Amino acid sequence: MWTENFSLLPYNTFGIQAHCKRFVDYQSVDELRESLKQIHHSFPIDPILCVGEGSNLLFTKDFEGTVIHSSMTDYEILPYNDQHALIKAEAGLNWDKFVAICLENKLYGLENLSYIPGTVGASAVQNIGAYGVEAEQYIYRVYAIEIATGELRTFSHNELNYGYRQSIFKQAWKGQFIITHVAYKLSLQFNPQIQYGSLSKVIAESGMSEPLTAQSLRELITKIRRTKLPEPTDLGSAGSFFMNPVVTSEKFQSLQQAYPNVPHYIVADGIKVPAGWLIEQCGWKGHRQGAAGVYDKQALVLVNHGGATGADIVALSEAICRSVDEKFGIQIKPEVNFI
Repeated sequence: MWTENFSLLPYNTFGIQAHCKRFVDYQSVDELRESLKQIHHSFPIDPILCVGEGSNLLFTKDFEGTVIHSSMTDYEILPYNDQHALIKAEAGLNWDKFVAICLENKLYGLENLSYIPGTVGASAVQNIGAYGVEAEQYIYRVYAIEIATGELRTFSHNELNYGYRQSIFKQAWKGQFIITHVAYKLSLQFNPQIQYGSLSKVIAESGMSEPLTAQSLRELITKIRRTKLPEPTDLGSAGSFFMNPVVTSEKFQSLQQAYPNVPHYIVADGIKVPAGWLIEQCGWKGHRQGAAGVYDKQALVLVNHGGATGADIVALSEAICRSVDEKFGIQIKPEVNFI
């Protein structure tokens, strides 16, 4: 049923060596419910952690409880109306593979989220986003198991309190549910979302001779992301480590006076300033602190050069946050979950 003293090295892209007391891998909802029942009976006070591919986790120490992982990777396409369809995918399905499946079935909307690491289940927790698109714009239903009771639950989009890199699963319901499936409502027509500044610029400079298609947009975004993010097999990382801060218009005006070319994006609650730009202005890009470092191609990414501990990464991230606050008076926060 479970494996004891299990190494979590294959289940975190940072490449941090950590162990858990026991590890459960399940291949069906029934198997998950039975595992939870036995865990509650045998280890009633031990914590439970659900992981996917570990692309948004930083293990700071061994996990003194049970880690649960999904090997459920199937999907089904369901009719909705003459303009949309639903695709219901199991939580363990690799996210980028899921985006490819959507395009193969002529289901559109997620192209801008190509090549983001992680799983379908994690997408609904983290509300992943890139190039002006967020997962929550297309999430229709989320299916989950309540950890305490083993009960099946279904949640509509409006119940999940989505925000920038946030959901109720990271807030009030943190640690209470294991997501088993996510249903996305996607368009049957391709309507490219290319208004995002850097993306529209790259498209304009690409010199494309053919009309933009969903597949060509996916390929372009994949190419961009590959230039900015290291492959976990080469350098351990969790992708973008920090969230982009949103500042008031007054704060931005003072910032712009000192830095006229500061990149920015107008959002509903203020002005978003790229955290990577702030970090780079503080001189951190390419910096190395022992085995922990800042990626030399993208300051938003922290990396493990080999042998770094979770504590090493935390210390580096805290130093970066202090530096940005001291220089700009802006607080940046990790996007990555510390365990």
